[in-house]
Amino acid sequence: MWVMNRSALGIRRPGNWKVALGGVLACILIAGLVLGPRLLRLYRVVHLFDEDVIVQNFLHMEDVFPVTTIAASSEPFRFPQGATITLPAQLAINGDTVDTQVHFDHTKVTGLLVIKDGQIVFEEYYRGHSEDGYHMSWSVAKSFVSALVGIAFAEGALDSIDDPVTKYVPQLQGSGYAGVRIKDILQMSSGVRFNEDYSDFSSDVNRLRRILAWGGSLDELAESLEVEVPPGTRHHYVSIDTQVLGMLLVRITGTSLSQYLEEKLWHPLGMEYPATFIVDDDGMELALGGLSASLRDYAKLGYLYLNEGRWGDEQVVPRQWVLDSVTPDAPHLLPGKDNPQSNTAWGYGYQWWIPLNPDGEYMAVGFGNQFIYVYPKEHLVIVKNTANHHYSSDIGYYHGMDVALFREIASGLR
Repeated sequence: MWVMNRSALGIRRPGNWKVALGGVLACILIAGLVLGPRLLRLYRVVHLFDEDVIVQNFLHMEDVFPVTTIAASSEPFRFPQGATITLPAQLAINGDTVDTQVHFDHTKVTGLLVIKDGQIVFEEYYRGHSEDGYHMSWSVAKSFVSALVGIAFAEGALDSIDDPVTKYVPQLQGSGYAGVRIKDILQMSSGVRFNEDYSDFSSDVNRLRRILAWGGSLDELAESLEVEVPPGTRHHYVSIDTQVLGMLLVRITGTSLSQYLEEKLWHPLGMEYPATFIVDDDGMELALGGLSASLRDYAKLGYLYLNEGRWGDEQVVPRQWVLDSVTPDAPHLLPGKDNPQSNTAWGYGYQWWIPLNPDGEYMAVGFGNQFIYVYPKEHLVIVKNTANHHYSSDIGYYHGMDVALFREIASGLR
C-alpha cells in the first residue's frame, strides 16, 4: 500500500525528482538574474556613505544607479588660466582655528576650483578625482533645475510662477501639492510634510533612496505626500519640492529633463565634458540631486549667474530670474539663526542659498559639502567637491567651515 501511494504520487521514479529539482534550480536562476542586480544596488545604497567607499561612490554614481547621459558641447568653452594662488593655511570658525589641510583631510575633499575675473587661479583634484571626471552634485543639481524653470518661463511654457503647480501637473491633485504655487515650491515653502533625515531609516528621503535601489516611481512618491503647514508661510527644506519642479519641466517642455538640460544649458555654456543623471524605473531623472558632472562644468553655472544670466552675447537665463533667484523676498526666507519660520539658518531664493551675514554672496549646496559659491562683488566663483562621511553629524559646522574657506580665499585675492 505504501509503495502504491508513493508511486501514485510520482515520488518513486528518479526522473520526476530530476524534473522537480531542475524546475527549482531554474526558478532560482531566473530570480537571481532578475533580483540580483537590484539586491546588489540595494546593498550599495545602504552603504553609500560608508567611509571606505564614499569617495568611489561619489565619483562613479553610474556604477550604482541607472543613468542617462548628457552630451558635452561640440564647442567647449575653457576658462583661461590666471596666476595661481595659495590657499589660506588656517580657517577661523566660531572662535576656533583649524588648519585648512586638516579640514580637507577630515572631510575628504576631492576637488577645488577657484575662478577670479573669469580666469582659473586654483584647480586641484584629490582622491582619484580628475579634470574630466564626474562627481555627484547632490542638491547642487537643484540650482540647475531652477535655471531651467526660468528658461521655460521666459519661453512661455509657464503663464506665471504664481500659478498652482497642479495647473500643469494635474496628477498632483489630491496630494499635498494641490493648489501650491510654483513660486512656493521654488522657495522650498510648499508646506508639504517630508522627513529629510538620512539617519532615520523610515524617513521620506530614505524611502526615496529605496525607490532608486529597488525600483519604483519618483512621481508616485511625490503624489503620496501630504500637507503639513500652509504653503508660503515656512521655509522647510524638502528635496521632493525640486522633484516636483522636474515633473513640471517634463510636462511643460514635452521632453526629458536631461534633454532639456543639454539643449538649454549644457550646449550654450560650452560644457567641456558629458554628464549623467540618475533615473528611476520610468526613466524620470532624480531632479533633486542626481546630476554628476565635472568641476569646470559646475563652475559654468556659477559664472553664468555671476554675469546675471548672460553668456557671451546670449541671455541664457533671464536677468530678472537670476536676481529673483538669489534674493529672499519674504521673512521666512531671510538668513538668521533665530528665524522661527525656517528650519535652517541660511536664507533661500529659487533653489539657491544665501549664507549668514551675506555680502551679496549666494551658493548652490549639496549633500557631503558640494558647493558652487558665487561672490559678485569680487567677481569670484568657487566650486568644491567633497565626499564627507561626517556630514550628517554636524552639517552646520562643516558648512560654516567651507564658507569661512571661501571668504578667506576672497580676502586673499583682494
